[in-house]
Amino acid sequence: MILNSKIPQGPLEQKWDNYKKKAKLVNPANRKKLDVIVVGTGLAGSSIAASLGEMGYNVKSFCFQDSPRRAHSVAAQGGVNAAKNYKNDGDSVYRMFVDTLKGGDFRAREANVYRMAECSLNLIDQAVAQGVPFGREYGGYLNNRSFGGVQVSRTFYARGQTGQQLLLGAYQALMRQVGKGTVQLYSRHEMLDLVMIDGKARGIIVRNLDTGEIEKHAAHAVVLATGGYGKIYYLSTLAMGCNGSAIWRAHKKGALMASPSWIQVHPTSLPQSGDYQSKLTLMSESLRNDGRIWVPTKANETRLPNDIPENERDYYLERRYPAFGNLAPRDISSRAAKERIDAGFGIGPLKNAVYLDFSKAIREQGKEKIQEKYGNLFDMYLKITGYNAYNEPMMISPSAHFSMGGLWVDYELMTTVPGLFALGEANFADHGANRLGANSLLQASVDGYFIAPYTIANYLADEIHTGKISPDAPEFEAAENNVKQQIQKFMNIKGTKTVDYFHKTLGKLLYDYCGLARNEEGLKYAIGEIRKLKQEFYRDVRVSGHGDTMNSELEKAGRVADYFEIGELMCYDALTRNESCGAHFREEFQTPDGEALRNDTEYQFISAWAWAGENKEPELIKEPLIFEEIQPTVRSYK
Repeated sequence: MILNSKIPQGPLEQKWDNYKKKAKLVNPANRKKLDVIVVGTGLAGSSIAASLGEMGYNVKSFCFQDSPRRAHSVAAQGGVNAAKNYKNDGDSVYRMFVDTLKGGDFRAREANVYRMAECSLNLIDQAVAQGVPFGREYGGYLNNRSFGGVQVSRTFYARGQTGQQLLLGAYQALMRQVGKGTVQLYSRHEMLDLVMIDGKARGIIVRNLDTGEIEKHAAHAVVLATGGYGKIYYLSTLAMGCNGSAIWRAHKKGALMASPSWIQVHPTSLPQSGDYQSKLTLMSESLRNDGRIWVPTKANETRLPNDIPENERDYYLERRYPAFGNLAPRDISSRAAKERIDAGFGIGPLKNAVYLDFSKAIREQGKEKIQEKYGNLFDMYLKITGYNAYNEPMMISPSAHFSMGGLWVDYELMTTVPGLFALGEANFADHGANRLGANSLLQASVDGYFIAPYTIANYLADEIHTGKISPDAPEFEAAENNVKQQIQKFMNIKGTKTVDYFHKTLGKLLYDYCGLARNEEGLKYAIGEIRKLKQEFYRDVRVSGHGDTMNSELEKAGRVADYFEIGELMCYDALTRNESCGAHFREEFQTPDGEALRNDTEYQFISAWAWAGENKEPELIKEPLIFEEIQPTVRSYK
């Protein structure tokens, strides 16, 4: 297979305009004849469903939560990037493009990254018009702060609730269309399979999570906006319900998966405190604007942080990366924290954390100013840990967070399955091997508001004469039967171990061997162990309850079954990329001072994987990365 990224002709800054000039359109009368399914109601899903509904298409919107407002976009706290240059500190679309491409370790397409930076200018105006309460300066102007990996202030924020506030804006737009009748909303429904007819995506099979009923839904195009699969590690910053099943079921129907091993570990999570936990809590990266990260210079320190004098503190990010300091990118900051923890300098009851200290900022700015910027985050920290971060440093630790990998998409955000689009974190497109902070909300929003409405219309223009897609077609019946057989298979095992047992075991295996650091021996071991664990799962898992009623254990079983296969592909991907770049750190490939050693000669490509079948090695297909505007350089933040 040869991958066609469909990048438009012309200079970089004109490519998106050139695409829009030539894109096919659907006139308003014909839009009423076309149906689109959108799976997911986070920022990407709500914004594209609202946009298509406003344009006049018939849209069906699905989410497994009880309300679209509970999509995981709410958990992105720190901000959303836009190259507005309100601080007059030298920002521009081009600088944001360079920062993002460099931050991703030069493993993303130039055209996609530039378009995201370009569209960022419109997003802030869109959000303000929706009523998003961005932070403002005394005079009323929108305020900005910095994030890791950049030296300008381009991040717009609503205290520590930016994701929630942006999602409320998108949710209002979505519900307006629900009220108008252009969008039908199906909450508490989970996609279990993709239906294809004559090689095109034509619908989905879903399970009503309240009744257990299996339903068939047909459309002319399907949009997956279902987020990332970082919950595969079990302990992560993601909600318990987050999963990779929708994109994985689409992958097994022909949609390629790209860069699955590029999963970001966030540097500012609350540390694990015991085996009882089902997730970890994210503390916004925005805290690194004013907080200073350090560990004691003495190993196995037992003194309280306020009792440790300044000359016995190692501000290791400021020491190792003086140009960026505490705002070094996430992958670098997380690895630096792990290195200090592994060397015996970790703090806290389990010695698995580092300090994030605001004492200097409070002295210089006053407690009230810090409270104004981060008050809800400090309140959340106090509620969870019992410690007051105004009086003593926070304890933070790296934690699995964001999936840079996902379904392979071209410039139009369409997968290798015609008519199947992937938006936001469900695709691989914009972040390369490492996502810069505050770019996730940006990508999800611009994909849904400004990009996909053009590209989906360009596809649907050729579907006007197709006629209604019937859910009674044989392909729907076959997909429905396959789903029912899978459910019955889970119910018939009647083993002795819980789904959570398998999920936790898989998560620890991946974190140890395909987490912050990887090596050839460990990856090969992990592949073998995952296969054994998968066999044990299908032999000894116990799913209580019934398959045709509400059953949360059954939901989890399906998701964990997919995780075995996703985890194996992650390890294959990491094993075949003999270099270190971004979130992918192969221990065999590093500089003498422990930094990532990229290999542009042999690995300047996107790894796209095709499903070869059960228990077969996946097929690797390469998309070469061509850099015309800027040439890859050694990534340094020193």
